[in-house]
Amino acid sequence: MAIVPSKPAILSGKDLESIVELALAEAGGLGASQAEAAVSQNRGLSVGVRLGEVETLEHQSDRSLGVSVYFGGRKGSASTADFSAEAVRSTVAKACSIARFTAEDTYAGLADAARMARNIPDLDLSHPWNLPAEEAIDIAKACEAAALGHDARINNSEGASLGTHRALHVYANSHGFVGGYATTAHSLSCAVLAGKGDEMQRDYWYTSARDWRDLTDPEAVGRESARRTIARLNPRKLATRRARVLFAPEVARGLIGHFAAAIRGTSQYRRSSFLLGAAGTGVFPRGFSIVERPHIPKGMASAPFDDEGVATQDRALVEDGILGGYILSSYSARKLGLQSTGNAGGAHNLLVAPTMAGGADAMLAALGTGLQVTELMGQGVNIVTGDYSRGAAGFWVENGVVQYPVAEITIAGNLAAMLKGIGAAGGDVDVRGGVRVGSILIDEMTIAGD
Repeated sequence: MAIVPSKPAILSGKDLESIVELALAEAGGLGASQAEAAVSQNRGLSVGVRLGEVETLEHQSDRSLGVSVYFGGRKGSASTADFSAEAVRSTVAKACSIARFTAEDTYAGLADAARMARNIPDLDLSHPWNLPAEEAIDIAKACEAAALGHDARINNSEGASLGTHRALHVYANSHGFVGGYATTAHSLSCAVLAGKGDEMQRDYWYTSARDWRDLTDPEAVGRESARRTIARLNPRKLATRRARVLFAPEVARGLIGHFAAAIRGTSQYRRSSFLLGAAGTGVFPRGFSIVERPHIPKGMASAPFDDEGVATQDRALVEDGILGGYILSSYSARKLGLQSTGNAGGAHNLLVAPTMAGGADAMLAALGTGLQVTELMGQGVNIVTGDYSRGAAGFWVENGVVQYPVAEITIAGNLAAMLKGIGAAGGDVDVRGGVRVGSILIDEMTIAGD
């Protein structure tokens, strides 16, 4: 059992504000034309059990200060985990020294002052769980025990893990912006095995939330991990074919993630995207929409402002299949001759609107005959060309009814055609992450098997 002791220093939001204000004052005193500083403090508890025994117990306590300074278009950055005044001054001095040796970049600099968040909403993102290690262990054990006891065919375990973390983040820049907020993240997962030898199958399930009171019951998580594992027993291979493919919500999230990566400003100005210059064109079929909702209370990707202090706001990213714009920081926006979309650091809660009523059963009916994918393996995705090829497992479906599990197959296609070929988005929406999406039905893909 590995035990990592926690660090003692616990600072308040006011303490963190004083640190970034010192950094900015020091940068101004050293002649920087602009400066920004971000400071964070993170604490957490992680527990892992396997077969009823504790495998890991870790207390985490991390902190960091990052400083960027600008001398015109010359940028220098430095960081430290030491929050003493001497260390802060030294870090700023190093950033200034680095800036003097960097090349001039006309696009470098802070986000526009007019875009700074002025009214910072409370998004209800912090719900600390003062959980003793002993109780955390008991919860993880109960989760695993429920999985092991669900069916006699469950005969081994990869364990159950519980994590509870809290963070405090403050950002400030020389525009006079100072803002910060606290967040928490809690999760519980379980993975078990069934079968013997080459017929061994594994699956898992998890729950995650900002508020620990919103987590799924531990026993329910364990039972679901066991149910999913049993369902995968005695899989078959498929002959190579073209067929309809239904991505279950937990893997459909990745499909939307690939789309988001392709429309990031960095992918666009580097010309490394299969959706290069696609704004204003039909990327998805008619009727398909994706919105960004940064201010969802308790949202896993909610934020009142982005990593540059720019106010976040609702936007229609895709409307009736048409791509409305890109995901931009101030730097990438300038490179493209556009305006920041408040996405320095990434997107904030992407919501895919269902195109048909009903949940998982309705989507199986819409699939008719084809493959339901519940797990993806490998990294065969090329964001530059859109080429897509990944190992997969799931279930073969006929007339809307699951017939048998399948394994050791590969699904392949091109992301541009896959997105355009979406036949339906389901109402069985998974809300556990920063992309909220239900099942996604692709009209046709290549399935490689025997």
